[in-house]
Amino acid sequence: MRLRGVGRRYGLGGPWVLRGVDLEVPPGSLTRVQGRNGSGKSTLLRLLAGIDAPSAGRITGRPSTAYVPERFPAELPFSALGYLTHLGRIHGLSRAAAARGAGEWLERFGADGYAGTPLAELSKGTSQKIAVAQALLAAPGLLVLDEAWTGLDQAARGVLDTAVAERVADGGAVVFVDHDPRRLAGAPDRILRVTETRLEPVDGTVRPPAAQDGPGVGPRVRVEAEGRPGAGPPGELLGAVVREYGPAHGGGADDPAHGGGGDRPAGRGVRLTVEVGVADSDGLLRTLLTADPPWHIRAVTAIDDNDPQEPARGAKEKA
Repeated sequence: MRLRGVGRRYGLGGPWVLRGVDLEVPPGSLTRVQGRNGSGKSTLLRLLAGIDAPSAGRITGRPSTAYVPERFPAELPFSALGYLTHLGRIHGLSRAAAARGAGEWLERFGADGYAGTPLAELSKGTSQKIAVAQALLAAPGLLVLDEAWTGLDQAARGVLDTAVAERVADGGAVVFVDHDPRRLAGAPDRILRVTETRLEPVDGTVRPPAAQDGPGVGPRVRVEAEGRPGAGPPGELLGAVVREYGPAHGGGADDPAHGGGGDRPAGRGVRLTVEVGVADSDGLLRTLLTADPPWHIRAVTAIDDNDPQEPARGAKEKA
């Protein structure tokens, strides 16, 4: 997807909110957008999602796209399940696939108990879960998130973190705005800032080529995964350092400590914890998710080498 000389202003002759924006959004990329309030971040996301049209310039090559707006229109005549099924149909899914996917995402976000509840009667937090679920239903080629974590409880934020990692690992592009600077820290391929109608890269945040980022070099992430009982480690771990491989500490699919979810292995599965360079993390996640049977990604977290507890944490996991 490419933006060339894109500008946006509201009203004939109104001031430019964005101007001269040149941007490429490749498949499998994760981009964070920053800027002060009112700088034009949401305008940029709406342009990327196709919600707004540019006043100048061109946008080409947009893939299938899903968008989570900053404010969810809850006053719609649907139940939670009905709304998600309807949106799934709009995204091109069959009725059966849309209903099945809607149920799976409701369960994954811990909102399946509200499937039949009218949208207008949902709490703000549950409404936000529905807003996020509708964007993930059809596995879009481009996922645009405008403060999508706001209003979610801690468990749901973790589910969204994992869903973003899964989308990128599967070749989708994700562009997001979030007020918390720690959100997905270390994971984005680049961070861009909107300032004075322009879009500029934040110094030092453009990811170097993978060939220059070998094991132990540059930013790293820790990936925690769980496989079915007896599962062996995937054959290709892409330079990752294995910190833990053995029986899972808790139960499986029905363990409340794991947040439930039918996509988790049944019974006491196998836990795998690895550390890998950020540049190789997408490939590692793809390997785990496409294994037969697939591994469930429990967490993806940035490793802070300045944290004095980090070496002890790694040694404990290895033990």
